[in-house]
Amino acid sequence: MLLVIAAFIVAFVLLLYMISPLISPKPFKLNGAHVVVTGGSSGIGKSIAMECYRQGAFITLVARDETKLVLAKKEVEKCAINDKQVVLCISVDVSSDYGQVESVIKQAQEKLGPVDMLVNCAGTSIAGKFEEVDMDRFKKMMEVNFLGSVYPTRAVITTMKERRMGRIMFVSSQAGQIGLFGYTAYSPSKFALRGLAESLQMEMKPYNIYVTVAYPPDTDTPGFVEENKTKPLETRLISETAAVCQPDQVAKIFVKDTIVTMGLFRTIALFYLCSFDSIVRRCMIQRERAKAADKRE
Repeated sequence: MLLVIAAFIVAFVLLLYMISPLISPKPFKLNGAHVVVTGGSSGIGKSIAMECYRQGAFITLVARDETKLVLAKKEVEKCAINDKQVVLCISVDVSSDYGQVESVIKQAQEKLGPVDMLVNCAGTSIAGKFEEVDMDRFKKMMEVNFLGSVYPTRAVITTMKERRMGRIMFVSSQAGQIGLFGYTAYSPSKFALRGLAESLQMEMKPYNIYVTVAYPPDTDTPGFVEENKTKPLETRLISETAAVCQPDQVAKIFVKDTIVTMGLFRTIALFYLCSFDSIVRRCMIQRERAKAADKRE
């Protein structure tokens, strides 16, 4: 009986593997594309910007600290493959006010053209036992890690829909897949990104806009160093069961997944999602026909 079940699972996985290319997006070319990276002044965000620049992209780095932005810009510029590439720096808190975020994204598009790819990498972390974490930190986590991705995404989505193209990446965390000891403030804010991304993907797929979520493991970044200062013993021991990755390694994988493989968030739900996508597309077509009819009248 177990052999039959195992054979069925293997056959099902192989079937999904064969079907997935049919619904995956075409590879996205970074050469000449405008890529906006929030949280781009350090860590994974800066490494993603560098990787995109190596492939010929134009980069807008978004972060709060102007000094770090200037230093990051110099590092990214060293990765240029032609003399036409540009790195633009914008200092803004992406979690504080949507109006400000919308304004700076508009400025970036006026200078470097429409945003082809948005990488939501701005985030922060805190570790501590539930009853020992200050209540305002729970609010701060949601503002930075969740709204800090909602605002930039909202600022670029209309233009992407008009152009019928775009890529959006949300950088979550492995703690956004599994709740862990010491992350009662951090994990929920990262879990929220998955719900946002999956729902948004279903809305945007008919417009040829694809969304992906990255779940980096512990990575050697300034934020990770800061987080280690407050980790409870249990959290630290759990963390030490896996190796710490380098941001350059993580960035290469994330960029490749975003521009090439993307596809679906949950392979097991493939057939359901295909059906749901069909419903969404039919509704979109009906609305467009209705608008066209209204204009004729």
